[in-house]
Amino acid sequence: MFRIQKRIEIAGAHHLNLPYESKCRNVHGHSWILTIYCQASDEAVEANNGMVIDFTNIKEVVMRLDHSDLNQILEENPTAENIARWICLHTPYCYQVDVQESEGNIATYVVD
Repeated sequence: MFRIQKRIEIAGAHHLNLPYESKCRNVHGHSWILTIYCQASDEAVEANNGMVIDFTNIKEVVMRLDHSDLNQILEENPTAENIARWICLHTPYCYQVDVQESEGNIATYVVD
């Protein structure tokens, strides 16, 4: 089994749909630090030019979010948790995504 990870930073705007008062209900932005984890079997890597997935393919998925209004891209409330899940579900071979929204605030999505 091979595992890789790609760390990338993106910027974007969003607002959260919350049932309580919060400044996050207003449009605001973040510079998110993302870590995307992918894995594949030895056989799959051999069949894919010796790679789990080309790092460029991961970047192409993630850059769909960069400098965007995430409320326009994600179907669900664009929380850090839902951003992590969206990236994981749109990235081949992905089994985990960490989304750091700010220093000390990290959400992780892991495929069961």
